[in-house]
Amino acid sequence: MMAMTPDPARHVPLNSRATTAVLPSKKARYTGIGLSAFAVLFLSFDASMKVLQVAPAMQGTVELGYPASVVLGLGLLQVACLIAYLVPQTAVLGAVLWTGYLGGAVATHVRVGHPLFSHELFPVYVALLLWGGLWLREPRLRALLPLRGDRQSQ
Repeated sequence: MMAMTPDPARHVPLNSRATTAVLPSKKARYTGIGLSAFAVLFLSFDASMKVLQVAPAMQGTVELGYPASVVLGLGLLQVACLIAYLVPQTAVLGAVLWTGYLGGAVATHVRVGHPLFSHELFPVYVALLLWGGLWLREPRLRALLPLRGDRQSQ
């Protein structure tokens, strides 16, 4: 049986110590782009509703117990998180910022007493799309957070 040698074109340096990460396959990369795009489209819509201070966004925020005066600020914060997530060099930072924001959304839904799967966990679903999409398309993140069965990252 012939031993397989690693393809140097499929490795990306992580730092100056010659540690490398394996590039994702085309299928994984496109799946990651799709997951990220789905989350970004939803979050872009939500942010634009808040920045434009559309009536449903204002009403929903007030129903959650927040004053209407915070809607614009929340929308601008979402835009900043989106920009950070969409720029490849700051995508991981953007995902971390979104995780914090979405954690606050979970806490808000828990405080209000909304249903678990449709409301309380919805921000978790969005965060999973953000992180899953990023993990599938970013080789350095895959190297940092490998799955046990992911032999390419080892």
